[in-house]
Amino acid sequence: MSGKGAKAKASVKELSPIDVYKLLPKINCKECGEENCMAFATKLVNREATLEKCKPLLKKEYEKSYKQLKELLKPAVKEIVIGEGERAVKIGGKLVMYRHELAYFNPTAIAIDVTDEMNEEEIVSRIKSAEELKFDYIGKTLKLDMIAVRSTSNDQDKFKAAVKKVAETTALPLILCSLNPNVLEAGLMAVPKARPLLYAATQDNWRDMAELALMYNCPLTVFAPNNLKLLKSLVKTLLEYGVEDLVLDPGTMHGEGLAETLNNFVMIRRSACKQGDELLGFPLLGVPMTVWMESAGTAHEIVTWREAGLAAMLIVRFADVLVMHSLDGWALLPNLVLRQNIYTDPRKPVAVEAGLKAFGNPDENSPVMFTSNFAITYYTVAADIEASKINAYLLVVDTEGLAVDPAVAGRKLTADKVAEALKASGVENKVKHRKLIIPGKAARLSGEIEELTGWQVLVGPRDSSEIPKYLQEKWQP
Repeated sequence: MSGKGAKAKASVKELSPIDVYKLLPKINCKECGEENCMAFATKLVNREATLEKCKPLLKKEYEKSYKQLKELLKPAVKEIVIGEGERAVKIGGKLVMYRHELAYFNPTAIAIDVTDEMNEEEIVSRIKSAEELKFDYIGKTLKLDMIAVRSTSNDQDKFKAAVKKVAETTALPLILCSLNPNVLEAGLMAVPKARPLLYAATQDNWRDMAELALMYNCPLTVFAPNNLKLLKSLVKTLLEYGVEDLVLDPGTMHGEGLAETLNNFVMIRRSACKQGDELLGFPLLGVPMTVWMESAGTAHEIVTWREAGLAAMLIVRFADVLVMHSLDGWALLPNLVLRQNIYTDPRKPVAVEAGLKAFGNPDENSPVMFTSNFAITYYTVAADIEASKINAYLLVVDTEGLAVDPAVAGRKLTADKVAEALKASGVENKVKHRKLIIPGKAARLSGEIEELTGWQVLVGPRDSSEIPKYLQEKWQP
């Protein structure tokens, strides 16, 4: 899939800090915040810093090196911005094919569709439902990202009116969908500066679509269903025409075509990340809502699950944008959680800040408990405390992002650490008692904690859901 004309380059996995260091000023000025240029080079390779932090590199004398570094460090999959302002969505920007190689950036954007044949009330209702779908998950708010406006009427006036209504209702970025350039332009006239994603250029309309993308400064989707050779040819043509921000849609088929769909997504991403094929180094768009187009007479719940299942498969097969129809929370939530889990940095534990947390309105007689700073552990414990409306202090001990039991086993949670955290928290000035409730899974630390702190240790339940019952039966300040 590398193909003639595709420019190959070393993958991020092969890139070493030395390669970057050779192109830096090498003056160790520390303006970037690092001790020396080698440390900064390491940060650049790990994508923990940007070139712009190196102030000397921005001077004219280092212009050539800056350009070389930009080329060396650019992602295998180009980053594309859809929309304007604070709610703009970034897609692509992938450096590696598999997240264990480094990390994924820019989570898959999920768009909900409306059509120009819906009445205004239905359009507004769907948009409000999309905006209201939010879920707090380990400290993050999971939500939908975009609205796709589809022209099912092929009528310019209807499409323009629908786009205008959507823009009046929401600030979410838009995808404007029509294979008719005239209809698409009518929609663009309603939002000339919104920078929506245009869908889509094909072998029949590419020139007109390219003109629209250039005129309105919009990213453009390239659509060639189940034909990667044609897709690549269209990309090359559009790039030569001057359109630089492209999104690739190789077609989303289900049923008997599902295997080909997934294979196409994998082959495109492999070509970009492993073979350096720049003609395929663009974000991928999937359309799980295609299941609704061929499911007449099938129960709503069944089609919804089919769409959710297809969406999940595309998320793990490198899709950067999805267009979906169902607004059922029970079907969307699993994919929002899946997306969040995939797009966490595998190099860093999912942790929260250590320290003392207050729940409710604790006073001098309120219980004091502790837990680890592993995010899932903390938010589970916090949710159980909040749900029971308990007034309490919770000491979060830094266990380097490990849960209680592995932290104890790996010596990341020790009596010394608990004693230090207890002293640093200042909780002894907030309560008059000296009783500390520890997790049941840390019971073996109880004796050492008592010796080091002078506090009486009470071994609490192994599961935080039992905290309310435990306090009711055993807590006495």
